[in-house]
Amino acid sequence: MDFAKIEKFLKEEPAYRLKQVKKAVFQDLINDWEKATTLPLNLRKVLNKEYTLSINGELFASKDEKTVKVLITLGDNLKVESVLMRHKDRDTVCVSSQIGCPLGCLFCATGKMGFKRNLEDFEIVEQVLFFARYLKNLKARVTNVVFMGMGEPFLNYANVLSAIKILNDKEGLNLGARKFSISTAGITEGIEKLAEENLEVNLAISLHAPDDKLRTQLMPIGKKYNIEKILETVDGYIKKTNRKVMIEYLMIKDVNDSDDSAEKLAKLMKRRLYLVNLISYNPAADFQPSSKERIRKFKNILEKAGAYVTERYRFGREIKAACGQLAGK
Repeated sequence: MDFAKIEKFLKEEPAYRLKQVKKAVFQDLINDWEKATTLPLNLRKVLNKEYTLSINGELFASKDEKTVKVLITLGDNLKVESVLMRHKDRDTVCVSSQIGCPLGCLFCATGKMGFKRNLEDFEIVEQVLFFARYLKNLKARVTNVVFMGMGEPFLNYANVLSAIKILNDKEGLNLGARKFSISTAGITEGIEKLAEENLEVNLAISLHAPDDKLRTQLMPIGKKYNIEKILETVDGYIKKTNRKVMIEYLMIKDVNDSDDSAEKLAKLMKRRLYLVNLISYNPAADFQPSSKERIRKFKNILEKAGAYVTERYRFGREIKAACGQLAGK
């Protein structure tokens, strides 16, 4: 559903038609133009023929139904995954920005499948719309969107920002800007661009190591963007926006979870508006997660050093929908 093409098509119609269409798609969450009864029958028929609203998605739900993964088949038959995470007070959709990923992080299943292409803005929006429709049947709604699925968002910057603006639009899904979070492996050019957007989305940095040697072993992108450069850019972003930045850190057994790693990380995190998010690794490669006791000790070292730390609740492991597991298989 390429909404830009729909808008172009509707230019031949009265101006109010676009508002009617946006309401039908993003607020009424219809999946068939026949249900858009405010539109003339002839127009509905043309829209159904040329601009289908159907989304070809296969669902996988965890036993507790707190996590739901969808595998969406796109127009060119490539597939992309996204995930719904259901909390007591919010429903978060984790979207993908690319099919595959060019970064090749060792702990990530997506990186192992290689890079196919960037997603278009409407292909990102469709992931959210799919779950918005799903939640409507449960009398719930999407409250948050995180760009933490397949791909590196800042390598598809224009389409990611365009998708956010469509979903943020009051006539669209009307999600507040602060309800969006973008996670990057440290593409400094993207961080700098985001600082200039005057759009209050949240920024997260996938760090996963306290020094360049280990980080480059885990994340080859470390050769181009070292930790000092990334954190300098983040500091500039904070100075410009006065917004908190989340530093994501996967806890991987016997790799980056030692006391020494915690102490090194603590020194890096003594910065204004930094929040460390410790994430229990979900096996997707040749690594294992740190034990609960190791995570607790690691967290204590950070807190004693004055760092602000949270620990992410584990979602989606049984349906391979957790951090590092999305691979579009």
